[in-house]
Amino acid sequence: MSQSIITLLKDGQQYLETWPVRRELFAHFPECRVVAATKFAVKTMPPAAILACALLLQNMGMQYLPQTIAIGAFFLSLPLQGMLWLGHRSNQYLPPQLNHWYQDIHRKMRAEGCHLASLKSKPKYKELAQLLKTAFDDLDRVFTQQWFR
Repeated sequence: MSQSIITLLKDGQQYLETWPVRRELFAHFPECRVVAATKFAVKTMPPAAILACALLLQNMGMQYLPQTIAIGAFFLSLPLQGMLWLGHRSNQYLPPQLNHWYQDIHRKMRAEGCHLASLKSKPKYKELAQLLKTAFDDLDRVFTQQWFR
């Protein structure tokens, strides 16, 4: 199933906002590092692109305009690459081990009285992100720490 770039960017932005960046998850999921790097890139790369382009044009002159545009485009593409990766990852199905873990967490949260979406037989990473966000937001620290020992 092929998706358009715009759809992947939108899914990536949504996944970026949903994924809980918690120290307990850093050892288990690469999403934490990608989310942190993408948030950093969104803040810093546009000013870095402008600064790099301005310095290149000032020091090298207009004859280096193509190289300046290429460097600016590279700096501006870094946050987009993170968003694309996150969008692609959010639409992947969970592997069997994570699927079992997802179902176990979902059952325990239902037993605690949390309001959740229905249990999916083949969940994707975006459903896991929503479940983890709900777990960290709604449940107390003792309950969530038992999953990450």
